Amino acid sequence: MDIFKLINEYRRKNIAMMAITAVKKEGAGPVEVGKKMIVLESGLTYGTVGGGAIEYYAVNKAKVLIKERKSLLETYVLDEGKVLPESTTLPMVCGGVVTLFYEYIGPKASIYVFGAGHVGQALVNVLKTMNFHVTAIDERTEVIDKFLGADQLVNLGFVDFIDQDLIKDGSFIIVCTPSHKYDYHVINRILEKKIKPAYLGMLCSPDKIKGYLKSTYEKFGKDLDLGFFYSPIGLDTGGMTPEEIAISISAEILTIIHNKLGHKHMREILDGEDRYW
Repeated sequence: MDIFKLINEYRRKNIAMMAITAVKKEGAGPVEVGKKMIVLESGLTYGTVGGGAIEYYAVNKAKVLIKERKSLLETYVLDEGKVLPESTTLPMVCGGVVTLFYEYIGPKASIYVFGAGHVGQALVNVLKTMNFHVTAIDERTEVIDKFLGADQLVNLGFVDFIDQDLIKDGSFIIVCTPSHKYDYHVINRILEKKIKPAYLGMLCSPDKIKGYLKSTYEKFGKDLDLGFFYSPIGLDTGGMTPEEIAISISAEILTIIHNKLGHKHMREILDGEDRYW
């Protein structure tokens, strides 16, 4: 089995994984330096780092790290009666000490762009300079055929794509379709299906968003949590060209990913009584 071929195959399919490598060993134990395994979020594994308690622990650790999109170097004592500084003791009797490197392999985030127009194209041009997996969706064949740079192009109705259940919780969604009617259809279907994105942004003016919010609360109730919803979209950077809007949206996404506070988001221009988060 060629693990590196599997890694490339999963990367093409936008499947995040953790590559675990034994990088150091002292004393006895079933681990050999250089041994490698990959773990998917589902728990599916390929390869080995020695089996037994250390591999069981490593697989569960990897599943947590995949969700956090983090890499880690960690040392293990293979002797349940022994404790060493900055290490984790495992229920084994080998007596050795092993260091594993957990390497997250996958995109920084999965991003879905609904609408392959000028703003959508400018946005993808910016996002693909970073480690994002970007899917562009548009029902207009003549538009999607000319679109460049996305990892995946989908020529399908906007709501039809959502109904395929391909959008995972924690994803980033940008809605910039050619019509506010379609924008509303997209967002309403996401809410209906109870998808929980990390970020859902809609290209919209302050006047338009007030009307949308009124109809949305009438449909879903006043207790609807829209904390992940950003509209008007982007940071307050100024500029109205597609390229300037794309930078504003990309910057807003980065503030969410890196949990940075203190920036002025465009949605904050709404009056206090109109705010929804």
